[in-house]
Amino acid sequence: MNSLEGQLAVITGAGGGIGVTMVQRFQDAGARVVACDVSEEALEHLDVAHKEIFDLGDPDACRQACARIQSAVGLPDILVSNAGYTRAETFEQVDDRAWTFELDINLNGVRNFTAPFLEPMKARGSGVFVFVSSVNALAHFGNPAYAVAKAGLVAYARAIATEWGVHGIRSNTICPGSVRTHAWDHRIEKDPQILDKVSRLYPIGHMVSPVDVANAAVFLASPLSAGITGVTLPVDGGLMAGNLPFIEAIR
Repeated sequence: MNSLEGQLAVITGAGGGIGVTMVQRFQDAGARVVACDVSEEALEHLDVAHKEIFDLGDPDACRQACARIQSAVGLPDILVSNAGYTRAETFEQVDDRAWTFELDINLNGVRNFTAPFLEPMKARGSGVFVFVSSVNALAHFGNPAYAVAKAGLVAYARAIATEWGVHGIRSNTICPGSVRTHAWDHRIEKDPQILDKVSRLYPIGHMVSPVDVANAAVFLASPLSAGITGVTLPVDGGLMAGNLPFIEAIR
């Protein structure tokens, strides 16, 4: 029931730490994969059915990429919107440029690449969207512009689920907690102990892995979740369940 045999899955941010694992897990489940990223270098080591290089912040480039995918390998059955970016970690770092850039990548860019597939999927009568948001959409952990964009992504996924469900389209969101990828390297450079400090925040005692996030995406794309749409699924090691350091502090 979790087989994706014969399915075509498009994955954005496929060259990143989570994205590479996403590609592997979807292939393991039997899907053909279209890998998308902003540079050839990001995708050069991936063996996939098709590759697309474009900037999510450019609406025309997104529409053209969608058209090329359909022409080359067909209309996707699954779109995993995984690409994301943040560096503005506190309000002091959020100037106009940072605000615009992070919303363009994390929210507007997702819409740019999603919208062109909706009408063709409606005509076919099926389609699955899996949006990778963040626990930053559910509570504040810093990165204000990123948090706003990821919260908007949750609302966008629900809107698709509600308005397009009658056409056989499902739409769900994953909200990972901290995931140990290269995105953490700049923090580790500043504080080599930061991973140990962050791990204390998670009831399971450690960050989730890219595999944990990818497994959730495969589940939400598979027949096992056929009755699930409009859902926001934290993959966060229990972070949103409660505040373990607070409990320890008041014992």
